[in-house]
Amino acid sequence: MTKEEQIDYWIRQIEKDFDCAKVLHNAGHYAQALFWAHLTLEKLCKALWIKTNESNTPPFIHNLLKIALETSIEFSEDQLEFFTDMNTFQIRGRYPDYIKSIEQTITKEISEQYLIKTKEMILWLQGKLQ
Repeated sequence: MTKEEQIDYWIRQIEKDFDCAKVLHNAGHYAQALFWAHLTLEKLCKALWIKTNESNTPPFIHNLLKIALETSIEFSEDQLEFFTDMNTFQIRGRYPDYIKSIEQTITKEISEQYLIKTKEMILWLQGKLQ
């Protein structure tokens, strides 16, 4: 696959993944919603990684901060902090024992705020892919 095809592969999935996050949020499944929000950001970061690196194969990791820092894109401290926060949801979403603990701390309002920030980051990252 060409670099453009690889980037397209990652970004084609973003809209559906973020829609899943919103559906889960609306159903009251906040931890799972934020897991899907993380997944959306991960795919965008991997598309950026491909765009800014020689290889067409991004690292097989889920850490947004690490992926982002391996691109040539300049991120603000707030954006990097947001990635660090979002990494919590991918870890806990992959291990069922942690889902209960996060569900006890994530309210509807907190989930909404993360989804708003995720949407802002999606738009910003998509701009960097232009």
